[in-house]
Amino acid sequence: MYIATSLDGYVARSSGAVDWLFTDQDYGYEDFYVTCDRLIMGRNTYEQIQSWGDYPYPDKQGFVFSRTIQQEQDENVTFVGVDLASFVKNLKSQYGKHIWLVGGAAIAKTCLENNLIDKFILSIHPIILGEGIPLFLPPLPTLNLKLENSQAFDTGLVQLTYQALYSCSHLH
Repeated sequence: MYIATSLDGYVARSSGAVDWLFTDQDYGYEDFYVTCDRLIMGRNTYEQIQSWGDYPYPDKQGFVFSRTIQQEQDENVTFVGVDLASFVKNLKSQYGKHIWLVGGAAIAKTCLENNLIDKFILSIHPIILGEGIPLFLPPLPTLNLKLENSQAFDTGLVQLTYQALYSCSHLH
């Protein structure tokens, strides 16, 4: 999981807007991006990304989990309607680079409940939104993490990298 969040734990405003995200520098994104060859996301995240213009991940194999759009494909992704946990477990068992969980609180919740996220890279922006779409939807199981790295930027953004202690696989 590589994701940006507000200090109070929101990944977007209630409307889905992410206008508060810093875009002034890379913040390690390119270094992370080259380590991934597959990505997963929910339908709402995919639609939000589509609204930004050109699809930003054309060189990655993408999967969008949706209850309403199934067995379809567009030029960027394959829509998946099967059991998320089973699909991700199977995807993780295949040879490849890291798998990036791009977004979707429900997707993250299911992955957390099934011990499928191995690394958390959180870019915490120095803003309190007060409300919005939360990073994690409760209730969740307790998960112990080990801090691997922390980096503070002059903009006030802090990036934390944690390893989940239950696994040694490769979903980020």
